[in-house]
Amino acid sequence: WIFSKKLKLPRNSCLILKNFNESEDGENSCGFVGLVGKPNVGKSTLLNYLLGQKLSITSRKPQTTRRNLLGVDTRGSKQAIYVDTPGLHKTSGKALNKYMVKDATSAVKDVDILCFLTDCRSVIEDEEWILSLMSRPRVKRLAIISKIDLLRDKQLLLPKIKNLRETKLFSDIFPVSALRKNGLSELRSKIFELLPVGTHLFPDDQITDKSERFLASEIVREKIMRQLGDEIPHCSAVIIEGFSREKKVIRIRAQIVVERDGQKRVVIGKSGDRLKKIGTEARKDLENLLNHQVMLHLWVKVKRGWTNNSLEMGQLGYD
Repeated sequence: WIFSKKLKLPRNSCLILKNFNESEDGENSCGFVGLVGKPNVGKSTLLNYLLGQKLSITSRKPQTTRRNLLGVDTRGSKQAIYVDTPGLHKTSGKALNKYMVKDATSAVKDVDILCFLTDCRSVIEDEEWILSLMSRPRVKRLAIISKIDLLRDKQLLLPKIKNLRETKLFSDIFPVSALRKNGLSELRSKIFELLPVGTHLFPDDQITDKSERFLASEIVREKIMRQLGDEIPHCSAVIIEGFSREKKVIRIRAQIVVERDGQKRVVIGKSGDRLKKIGTEARKDLENLLNHQVMLHLWVKVKRGWTNNSLEMGQLGYD
């Protein structure tokens, strides 16, 4: 504004531009916090509860998250930028699986704090290969034992805590239940304590770097994951082909991509009933997210073998 208006300053004067969210004592803290672990350990659910609103899609099916997603939690002079990652798993030959693991491991290399999530019922021997990725020097590491509400006898946590301590990787271990909000305030306080001093990278009211179009596609995909069986959701993708804001309504046109004709019939359902249900549930979430009335139009298209075709994946946004 100053330069566009060609503001004239007195001779020998000095103009100081203050950072938009710099605290008065100059001690802002900001850093990236990676949430990593096997599929379906509760990374996305934890992120949503830490932010206080739904950002990352969730379902009971593994590999719901396919791409790294930033969630920004700013409280006063502290700003934690969470990186929700796809579940780390030993890849099959499919290009989509390799893409997800590559995206997740990239987060391990580029964050200030690593949070390793492990299900309270899992065996640590099955996660040793993930723990081996976390031995980066000069990075702070926390272990989070998730879903403790599923254990009636909390004494069963003690062997798990002991095994994690013996790795000597983690400064602190937090048993948490995101759904019951147990342990979350302690976890957040520790993360804020470990953040490095630095300028905030996002405005205080921004919670993600993703566009509304991306969030809309993820919400539609979440409803597919929850509505359909074990196979089809992992062969599906969603492309937003139209997103227009009008005075009273936001119109969204979304294309659901599957690999086979039989999958297309399943997604549509008898007389279009399943597709209609997916659309209805997605529209409700979109209206809550966008705070606006939404008209959502869905249709289904077949792209054969797209999950194992790098070119097709790039066109669908998995670049």
